[in-house]
Amino acid sequence: MSVRRLVLAIQFLTRLPTPQVKDFRDDDLSRAAVYYPLVGVIIGALLAAPLYLLGDRPWLAGVLTLLAWVWVTGALHLDGLGDVADAFGAAHRDPQRFLEVLKDPHMGVFGVVILVMQLLLKFVLLAELSASPLWYGIVLVPAWARWGTLWWSRLLPSLHGAGMAERFSWQLSLRSMWVWALLLAVVTAFVAWPLLLALPLVALIAAWWRRRLGGISGDCLGASVEVTESLLLLALVLLGGVERVLP
Repeated sequence: MSVRRLVLAIQFLTRLPTPQVKDFRDDDLSRAAVYYPLVGVIIGALLAAPLYLLGDRPWLAGVLTLLAWVWVTGALHLDGLGDVADAFGAAHRDPQRFLEVLKDPHMGVFGVVILVMQLLLKFVLLAELSASPLWYGIVLVPAWARWGTLWWSRLLPSLHGAGMAERFSWQLSLRSMWVWALLLAVVTAFVAWPLLLALPLVALIAAWWRRRLGGISGDCLGASVEVTESLLLLALVLLGGVERVLP
C-alpha cells in the first residue's frame, strides 16, 4: 500500500485532517484513485457512529448522520449533482448545450430543487435505516459508490479532454477495479447483502451515461455517486424491513 496515495485520496474526497503531501505530481490524483473505495469505508465508519448511538431516536440520528456526511465529504458530490441537474434542465436534450451549461459556475433553480430533494431523501432514509437491522450496512454504502467512480472513469470516455473524469481514468487498471469489486462483494454478502445491488446499478448508470451523453465528466461522476448512495440506502431500508419480518 502507498501511504502517499492513500493520503491524497483522503485529501481529495474528505475534509479529514491528513499529513501534508509534498512534490505533488500530475499522475498522483489518478494513481490515488485506487484507494477511493477504502476512503469510502472510512467515511461509512464515521457515519455509522450516530446511527448506532442514537438508534432509539431515528430523526435525530438521521439529521446528525446527514450533517456528518455533508461535512466529511465537503459536499463534493452534491455540487456535481446540482450542476448536472441544471445542465439537464436547460439543455433540452442537446448534448452541446448540456456541456455549455455544465461549465456555468452559478446554481440555477433545477440544481437547487434537486439538492433539496436529495438531502430530504437521504435524511428520511437515514432515519429509517437507524431502526433497521441492517443499519451497519452504512459502512459499505460510500465504498460502493466510490468504487463506481473507478468503473465509470475507466470504461466511459471523458466529455472534456482534460477534465476530472479524464484525470481519474489515467493510470487506473482494470485489475485493481475488479479486485475491489470482489473484496466488497464478499464482505457485502456476509454483512449487508442488499448492497450487492451496487454491481448491476453501477453498470446501469454507466450504460445510461453512454447512451445519453456518450461519456462522462467530473460533475457526472459526482451526480452518479449521489444517486448510487441514495439507491443503496433505499435497498438497505426496504430489504432490511423484509428481512425483519421473515421467520
